[in-house]
Amino acid sequence: MKTKTINKGNQVNAWYEKINIPSYGIGKPEKNPMFLEKRVYQGSSGVVYPHPVIEKILDEKVDKEWNAIYLENQYLKIMILPELGGRIQMAFDKTKQRHFVYYNRVIKPALVGLTGPWISGGIEFNWPQHHRPSTFEPVDHCIENNKDGSITVWCSEVERMFRTRGMAGFTLYPDKAYLEIKVKLYNRTNFPQSFLWWANPAVKVNDHYQSVFPPDVNAVFDHGKRDISEFPIAKGTYYKVDYSPGTDISRYKNIPVPTSYMAIASEYNFVGGYENDTKGGWCMLQITISRPARNSGPGAMVILVRHGIVTSRMKMVLISS
Repeated sequence: MKTKTINKGNQVNAWYEKINIPSYGIGKPEKNPMFLEKRVYQGSSGVVYPHPVIEKILDEKVDKEWNAIYLENQYLKIMILPELGGRIQMAFDKTKQRHFVYYNRVIKPALVGLTGPWISGGIEFNWPQHHRPSTFEPVDHCIENNKDGSITVWCSEVERMFRTRGMAGFTLYPDKAYLEIKVKLYNRTNFPQSFLWWANPAVKVNDHYQSVFPPDVNAVFDHGKRDISEFPIAKGTYYKVDYSPGTDISRYKNIPVPTSYMAIASEYNFVGGYENDTKGGWCMLQITISRPARNSGPGAMVILVRHGIVTSRMKMVLISS
């Protein structure tokens, strides 16, 4: 069943559609609250109260019907799953006929998130802390038709930890080969609240894939700054791997173990990846951020805000050569 919203003469379409995806279920939440004050989660607190915690993933796979929102123009086709935190499940480049973020065709959670279930693939939007506590939960949503012919899909929730509201608006424009993401974070309380916001694009990698950081990034570190390395040419030991006398760790083929790269203090406003075999890639570019806020890089914001709203705009841009 499809419900389409189409403006006459408009090159951008949006619609609701029910889709079947092979999915693994999850166990029931713990009845009693788990405070977890002393649990360390990727270098930060693992406190999730008042969220319930789920500690069981079911082994049986079933075909499950999900509510999807599609957003499409002549260049891109985007699928959003509002029942899974408003994540972008699919992002398809119609020009090159390729998925420019990893399209996971199975919903198979792992116990990676703050409250348990988390899935790989697509683009995950995280706040107020790390892999978002509600990443496996439904959010509010609507489709907005704009006067310039663009269409925006809004996903929104009031999170339980600090009672702040977070909104992500996904916009496609006519004749534009990029997805614009507008984020609104609203402190509904009378007290200052600090929180993290970041986007987590997944990509399908092979020996031709290359990570792209700004030219002034010359060092990277892992979660919690437990290890550090020069970048892009590593000359020492990182993640227990000896890269001396010099190894280009921006290229996936040179990394023998799963590795995290974090970078800070760049004067530029982008991160990305490039597929040297298909001559295509992606770039996440931050456009603007309102004040009061302290920006910690493209796609990520660490914010201390009093009663009021913070907004940010960024673009997910295709690269082709």
